[in-house]
Amino acid sequence: MSITYNKRTAVGTLLALAISAFAIGSTEFISVGLLPMLANQFAISIETAGLTVSIYALGITVGVPLMTLITGQIPRKQLLLITMLLFIAGNLTAAMAPSFAIVLVGRIIAALAHGIFMTISSLIAANVVTPDRRASAIAIMFTGLTVATVTGVPLGTFIGQLAGWRLSFIFLSVIGIIGLIANFSLIPSSLPNPGKTPLTGIITVFKNRKITYALLMTALGYGGTFAVYTYISPILENLMGYSTSAVVWLLVIYGVMVAIGNTVGGRLANSHPEQSLIKMFAGLAVALALIGFFIHSAILGLIAVLLMGLFAFMNVPGLQLYIVTVAEKEAPQTVTMASALNISAFNIGIALGSMLGGQATAHFGLAQTPWVGIVMVLIAIFINWRLIRINH
Repeated sequence: MSITYNKRTAVGTLLALAISAFAIGSTEFISVGLLPMLANQFAISIETAGLTVSIYALGITVGVPLMTLITGQIPRKQLLLITMLLFIAGNLTAAMAPSFAIVLVGRIIAALAHGIFMTISSLIAANVVTPDRRASAIAIMFTGLTVATVTGVPLGTFIGQLAGWRLSFIFLSVIGIIGLIANFSLIPSSLPNPGKTPLTGIITVFKNRKITYALLMTALGYGGTFAVYTYISPILENLMGYSTSAVVWLLVIYGVMVAIGNTVGGRLANSHPEQSLIKMFAGLAVALALIGFFIHSAILGLIAVLLMGLFAFMNVPGLQLYIVTVAEKEAPQTVTMASALNISAFNIGIALGSMLGGQATAHFGLAQTPWVGIVMVLIAIFINWRLIRINH
């Protein structure tokens, strides 16, 4: 699929996608800051409250390929509007939930919207600019996610601490309404429709060795961060000694580092993303190791956490561009499905990292979570190296 727009249309499209991604990003990670409140409200453990992260990720993982199969013939603008309505409904469900189980139901509903939005938005972003700017365009779209980490997540956490966690999910619904209006106003109605995606497209993707390796690299390389990040609030409070109010501001600073990393990563990955990715993964592994060594130190531990933030999203534009590039060369008819499955891979990584981090916390304590992340990232580095060898 190749699209050409004038500059004004491209800018408007990317802006609308970034605003919607801000809403999506705020929802994905807001429960990280709400874990202690959810645990207290429903008398559950921190590990159980962590399901709000892993279940959300699993909802995206399962929902993305299914939604891609059944929504291929829906016009792109109409589909974007439907996803935002679904997103709003999911967050309102969580806000009004009488039990933790219903909170999880709301998270799954929002996750379905998240998955299909990220799939089609990354493809649209990559195709409204010239080929040499594709990773940067994807990074602009993902800027919504990073800005959410800078402002949305800490603000939602602050609202939760001030007025209760339910108001945090209402806050997300309001952001979703803003995203809905932006899509309606700025997205052109003439976006090309990729048509129905055949079920065999999934089989074709997984039969291709390069695409399969790339999906594994995404899951492990991106997911390693979440063995730590899912539990960052209790780590900062219980192990590094920061107050609850201080954690809000530390999450803002962390988000600034994520935003910087995302922008840098987009520029680095515009050409030869596979070589850039291996360096980004190496930096992330070092940051996780430093957290492991200094997790009981307020100053050095915090510096290591912020370094993790710098590398946490740096690989995202490159990973998404790489899967699209490989699919275009290896199996052009499966680009949409490959992109969808890569979104699933991101969230398999989140779920896996969160789950393994939770198991490490339950059996060995919070201090062991960084080592789980390191193992995941090191495997991703090996896969990255193998892909470079195969391609050259």
